[in-house]
Amino acid sequence: MELMFVLVSIFLPYAAFVECSSISSNRKFPDGFMFGTATASYQVEGAWDVDGKSENIWDHLTHTNPCKVLDCSNGDVADNSYYLYKRDVEMMRELGLETYRFSISWSRILPTGFPNYINEAGVAYYNNLIDEMLKYNIQPIITLYHWDLPQKLQDMGGWANNEIVNWFGDYARVIFNLFGDRVKYFITINEPHQVCALGYGNELLAPALNIQGIADYLCVKNLLLAHARAYHIYDKEFRAKQSGNIFITINAEWHESESLDHEDAARDARQFQWGVYAHPIFSKSGNYPPEMIKRIADKSAAQGFLRSRLPELTNEEIKFVQGTSDFFGLNHYSTSYVYRNESSSEIYPVPSYNDDLDVIQYKLPVWKIGESDMTKFVPWGFRSVLNSISQLYGNPPILVTENGFATNGGIDDKDRVTYYRGYLNALLDAIDDGVDIRGYTAWSLMDNFEWLKGYTERFGLYEVDYNDPNRTRTPRKSAYVLKEIIRTRSIDPNYEPDMSQPLTIDDGH
Repeated sequence: MELMFVLVSIFLPYAAFVECSSISSNRKFPDGFMFGTATASYQVEGAWDVDGKSENIWDHLTHTNPCKVLDCSNGDVADNSYYLYKRDVEMMRELGLETYRFSISWSRILPTGFPNYINEAGVAYYNNLIDEMLKYNIQPIITLYHWDLPQKLQDMGGWANNEIVNWFGDYARVIFNLFGDRVKYFITINEPHQVCALGYGNELLAPALNIQGIADYLCVKNLLLAHARAYHIYDKEFRAKQSGNIFITINAEWHESESLDHEDAARDARQFQWGVYAHPIFSKSGNYPPEMIKRIADKSAAQGFLRSRLPELTNEEIKFVQGTSDFFGLNHYSTSYVYRNESSSEIYPVPSYNDDLDVIQYKLPVWKIGESDMTKFVPWGFRSVLNSISQLYGNPPILVTENGFATNGGIDDKDRVTYYRGYLNALLDAIDDGVDIRGYTAWSLMDNFEWLKGYTERFGLYEVDYNDPNRTRTPRKSAYVLKEIIRTRSIDPNYEPDMSQPLTIDDGH
């Protein structure tokens, strides 16, 4: 059975576990701990068809089915960061950031999807952004793939086509050649579960295939092999001369059971959602989690399939994937309780990921703060997942590459302030527990196109005025508070910023 880290406080009344421990301004973040924020190309860049960029899967989805998105919007202009990148860097300086995570638009660099033609205008944009950041000692963290596959590659099967292992490797090599002389942190793929389960096995993300229990598992294997291919290319061809780091970012929510009777259901939920990617890379044994292999094989046989719907990893492939990440890149937003009973097997399509997992998930109403339903406030779940990763995989160095809170807009975002203080305090608790955490990246620097939620949900430290052609960015209260946390390297629960004063750039940064 998986070793499970459970805080005793989860069985206490809500008031007892709102925060993992009392927040003290005397607690300090470790020396060398990196603070940053993040965005993604389709969500902020705009300029969707200028300077040689070709169509990607989100361009295609939002143009062919515009009201698939809640507010019938798209990322054609978004935050217009393609033209406003200097203001973006100015915001980083105002916050005092040490890192900034952004993604490369594959179709902006390689309009055909292949390295036969490199788009110099796209290269110039990213060079300008990188150089502007480095001018102020802000380290770039580049994500190679954040959900915007070139549509031409999707037309050939995308992540369900085995050839994408080579396509992604070729693309990665181009990026390392172009930017690796200055960029020391590369993320291969952002949130593989969302790519595969929500884009191929469902229709919640592009390409919205909704081929459940089959296409999502083809995606799983190909994505792992593509990640490993990029890692080995960097390791063998670039690491010695560029001295950088390369890793994958996995979205790991915490799944807990309210009673001991459902511990197996909670374990399986964690394995299906993030263990399927973490176990092959970070465990000593490699391969998919054994419980997942067995559940899907048994279900497939009972359904009349001639082999498991989860494609097997050969011994050679297991070794190829194992150990291919310099950090555990962690995205985390919330926590769920789970259970399994007789009725849970009757509510999901057959075959499907959900039927294979066969659990019911729920969140407690008291976890909700603010108006949005997208994120909940469960700091102890953050501490739990950090400890679980540490205990399962030999305490790998962790970079928190996303964590944040959704609101419906407004400058006085006190609920986001509560969320950041609570979750950063839980992170400090995990460090005290012995977890090796190297940095924290807030999602997001500014409001952006939030996928099928469009612009109805806001995650930004800066509010973006989408009615203004200039896309004016204005710091929220959370921006002032995070700046103070970064400046002091500690969390002061009593700090109240003077928002009548502009957020200014401190000397030296």
